[in-house]
Amino acid sequence: MGKVYLVGAGPGDPELITVKGLKCIQEADVILYDRLINKELLAHAKPDAELIYCGKLPDYHLLQQDTINHFLVKYARKGKVVTRLKGGDPFVFGRGGEEAEAVAKAGIEFEIVPGITAGVAAPAYAGIPVTHRDYGSSFAIITGHRKEGEDDSLKWAALAKGIDTIAIYMGVKNLPYIQQKLIENGKTPDTPVAFIHWGTFSEQKTVVCTLQTAVETAARDNITNPSLIIIGEVVKMREKISWFEQLNAKEQKLLVSEAF
Repeated sequence: MGKVYLVGAGPGDPELITVKGLKCIQEADVILYDRLINKELLAHAKPDAELIYCGKLPDYHLLQQDTINHFLVKYARKGKVVTRLKGGDPFVFGRGGEEAEAVAKAGIEFEIVPGITAGVAAPAYAGIPVTHRDYGSSFAIITGHRKEGEDDSLKWAALAKGIDTIAIYMGVKNLPYIQQKLIENGKTPDTPVAFIHWGTFSEQKTVVCTLQTAVETAARDNITNPSLIIIGEVVKMREKISWFEQLNAKEQKLLVSEAF
């Protein structure tokens, strides 16, 4: 029997992967990786490692989840070290629990290697702390879409009135519904909102608005996936501590000046 590592690759910046996660890439015989990982991480794989793309786009899955589970078991049974490389953290909307369950059911040894999730890292790179003594002492991570055929089980009243900062994954498509439910349940329409597109990647883009104007802002600025939505007063901190995009702009200017 081989072994399976379910590894969180972090939010995008390749330097944000954990030391243990990097070791799992370096030692793997087989790597199954997702769309949102930074492909630079694959350069650390062994020359003879087999790389299998499991990329998932909205409404389109290259490999269905059952197939991914099957591959994890199949290669481990061949005595391979298998690294399942997932964006962010494997247990935060990454279906890592399902994969771990499949491997455990097959009697295969495995380890979970946590990763930095985008819900914390992307706002940090945008200059937005998810908690702040003056603006927010509670923080929730939710998914912006639900399983097909499943009733909406989100506790909108609790989210609107009981949580200071909300981080929404995969919420762009359902933004009108999210906006409506939060306002209906008591969230102030002028609550600050930030869209963080490709958070922690060099092409990161951040757009700030209010809950009331979120839908029109997303349409005007062509906000698409992958984008994280942050809702809460903590978004105000971006005016004071925004750093990553400014750093990128300076580096780009330096590269241009050096070219001439």
